Amino acid sequence: MPQTASDEQLMLDYQAGSSKAFEVLYRKHKGPLYRYFVRQLHDQQLAEDLYQETWGKVIKAASQYQVSAKFTTWLYKIAHNLLIDHVRVVKPLDSVSPLDKEQDMDTLAASNLCAPEVQLEQQQQLNIIKTCIAKLPPVQKEAFLLNIEMGMTAAMISEIANVTLEATKSRIRYAYQSIKQCISNQLPETRA
Repeated sequence: MPQTASDEQLMLDYQAGSSKAFEVLYRKHKGPLYRYFVRQLHDQQLAEDLYQETWGKVIKAASQYQVSAKFTTWLYKIAHNLLIDHVRVVKPLDSVSPLDKEQDMDTLAASNLCAPEVQLEQQQQLNIIKTCIAKLPPVQKEAFLLNIEMGMTAAMISEIANVTLEATKSRIRYAYQSIKQCISNQLPETRA
């Protein structure tokens, strides 16, 4: 199996019985998919449960898989539906506790070489951004995170969320506007 096989081809190979193809897909998508759940739910254990359930559904649905969209769209549609089911049954998305500060430090990994003042400033900026994202309505938060973190287009997100392309574009645009406004309200004024 070539290393440059598309996700869709890997899924078809897995459907045909190649466990190696599934391993490649799993390794490629495990981090982003897990982060999708953590950032939506702010609960590592619940994120882990839904993450595992998503892969279980991928395995169960493999025999019916058809290339009608990108694999990532198909995968995140499964994840989105599980998330929606959870939210409907258990609790509203915004009622869960915020992320622990140490959970999302990967973006500051390089800052270990910086001075303590720079590290503190970077941590404060990261906390402001995380706070502003957490304040978004759930549909805007999901669209924003899929767009920014996963690099998905509005068309892909609209298919995952099962809404129109215009609604998705609006969600992304409003999310950016809200975050920008929130950040500007929280940052201390600096004058040269």
